Parts: sequence; structure tokens; C-alpha cells
Amino acid sequence: MRVHPKNETTETDSVKIKSQKDFWSGLMFIVTGIVFAWGATNYSFGSSARPGPAYFPFGLGVLLAILGALVLFKALAIEVEGGDPIGKWGLRPAVIVLVAVVLFGAAIPVLGMALALPLLIVVGSLGSGEFKLAEVLASAVVITVFSWLVFIKGLGLTIPMWPTFLVA
Repeated sequence: MRVHPKNETTETDSVKIKSQKDFWSGLMFIVTGIVFAWGATNYSFGSSARPGPAYFPFGLGVLLAILGALVLFKALAIEVEGGDPIGKWGLRPAVIVLVAVVLFGAAIPVLGMALALPLLIVVGSLGSGEFKLAEVLASAVVITVFSWLVFIKGLGLTIPMWPTFLVA
């Protein structure tokens, strides 16, 4: 509480959001982190030497919630010029990315990673106002090769690499 010299009345200070973007981002991180950590409690944790299926998602959820708390604190504590407003929501890009992910999920069993992942990247990139075909195709090649190295070669996951019509 503070006393204002003009009218000598007492009023309570209120918390002011200094950055809308950071406030809502921090809140989203906290909620997502808590949901993941809570969902992980349905599985076995195991031990540090032999972690169970809940070990990684729980830790990641807690870290995400902590990160969200830091971002939220920043939004309430550090003044930003103009209040850092959120701006308008991009419904078109969100729908395009959602369609790309659903298309990838449906296509990977039939097309394999070699075609489904570039399809995901190309369709998802159409949501951007800065679409450049050469850059998107280069990214698709690099990400596909990297994914093959990590998921199929490195981790040994049974993800189909090639389309079913090419593999006998």
C-alpha cells in the first residue's frame, strides 16, 4: 500500500503485465509442463541408473514449468516499451501446419520417411509468408537425412524409410 501525495488516500498496488507475449507464453509453458509431468506419474519412474518410461517426460515437464515460471516472472517484472502486445492470431498458418502434421501421420506408413518427411516440411512451410522453394527443399533433404541417421540408424527404430510400393 502506498500513500499518494495528491489526495492522501491509500490504495493497493496491482500487478501489471509488462509484456503480454511473455505473460501468455510463460502461462502456456507452465500449464503444458504441469500436464506432462502429471501425465508421466501414470508410468513407472524407475531409478537414475535404470530410468522408467516416466523419468524423461516428468523431468521435461518440470523443466518446462520452471522455464514458464521464469518467463512469466519476466513478463511481470521487466518493463517493455509499448507493453509488447500479442498481435493478431495467424489462423491460416496454424491450420496449414496442423494439416501438414496430420498428412505426415497418414502418409508415413505408405510413403516412408523418405517421402513423408519432405511432404511434411513442404506443406508446413506453405504456412509462412516467406516461402522459398529452394530453401524448403534444402531443409527437407537435410532434415530427412538427419532423421534417418538419428532415428533409424542411431536408435534403431522401425520406421519405414521407403514407400511400400518400392519395397517388395
